[in-house]
Amino acid sequence: MKKTPFVTLEKALEIAANVPTPFHLYDEAGIRRNARALREAFSWNPGFKEYFAVKATPNPYILSILHEEGCGCDCATYTELLLAEACGITGKEVMFSSNVTPVRDMKKAFDMGAYINLDDASYVDFLETNCGIPETVCCRYNPGGSFSCGNTIMDMPRDAKYGMTEDQMAGVFRRLMLRGVKHFGIHALLASNAVGNEYYPELAANLFRLAVRLHNATGAHIAFVNLSGGIGVDYRPEQPQCDIFAVGEGVRRQYEQILTPAGMGDVAIFAELGRFLLAPCGHLISTVLHQKHIYKTYVGLDACAADLMRPAMYGAYHHITVLGKEDAILDHVYDVTGGLCENNDKFAIDRSLPGIDIGDLVCIHDTGAHGYSMGYNYNGKLRSAEVLLCEDGSFRLIRRAETPQDYFATLDFTPFFGGAE
Repeated sequence: MKKTPFVTLEKALEIAANVPTPFHLYDEAGIRRNARALREAFSWNPGFKEYFAVKATPNPYILSILHEEGCGCDCATYTELLLAEACGITGKEVMFSSNVTPVRDMKKAFDMGAYINLDDASYVDFLETNCGIPETVCCRYNPGGSFSCGNTIMDMPRDAKYGMTEDQMAGVFRRLMLRGVKHFGIHALLASNAVGNEYYPELAANLFRLAVRLHNATGAHIAFVNLSGGIGVDYRPEQPQCDIFAVGEGVRRQYEQILTPAGMGDVAIFAELGRFLLAPCGHLISTVLHQKHIYKTYVGLDACAADLMRPAMYGAYHHITVLGKEDAILDHVYDVTGGLCENNDKFAIDRSLPGIDIGDLVCIHDTGAHGYSMGYNYNGKLRSAEVLLCEDGSFRLIRRAETPQDYFATLDFTPFFGGAE
């Protein structure tokens, strides 16, 4: 299946005349479309709530758009909590899912009235000592072993640092009930970037059965099951697109087969689908600066791994379109690189593309989640701007590019360049 950019060459040139490349570009219409589809797919569950993973795209404009579409925030740190709060997203519209949690972070989540998702049994005493015990508490589950859909092993929870065993969760539920907790949530992430429609229903079945067992063992009221993230996107053109309506229907069937007969038909479904909502709605727009011909042909961009870390870090595939050449024959083979002094700073290796010229604008697809947010300043590279392509076709700068002054702002140059009386 062909991947088509949501921006034309003409619009990209218009933006680039005002916001120099590289920049991350987000599609407001696409974001709203995805959020509405997700909400509709789970409309059968009256308590359904999407808690967008702030780590995926931590920008207040993005969070506010999603909030307008009914989404809350999933936060993992003090700073993410502050960002959600600044956008007017507080209370039970926030899920706080952290690990190795500092006291300051936990206190902030408690004071905001957020749902607190405990990663470990030891956090019962930690929570009581430093904050207090809320009426509703969530616990994160780790089943150990491997997680499979059909005959396919999707991930290895036993190797993950997150969550508790079932016995630990039962013990935590009992201890918290003695301290006045009335309602409980269950949370787990057992795979990442699953591109089929089977993952969420299979995960749901596992967590629904766990909910029934924990309810029967402890008498606890399970108020919600948080299916977290894990639904992937088609980074490669040949990958299937996830059908969120088929996913929602699959979860509904599991719900009615497992929870409803157990008298637990009031359980709300929560989700944290940062990648599904945002990844396809983001492009990294970059300009071709250089070509190099040695044993291979290299195309050098003004963007680098500091702007999009996933290819260098994970070997992840991101599709590339040369804007204005969408229909040209892919008759050249390039390595597409950035300018870091690291050999893994490559957006693509041996990629078939049309003939590329210096000055061409390149669109790197599916960067709307875990793109800008994973950026860094290695080599003194300055992080790029973020731009919102609005529904009406206009554009808005929603984060300016960094400057050398930003890079040096936390350093004290006084002993070197000042301090004389």
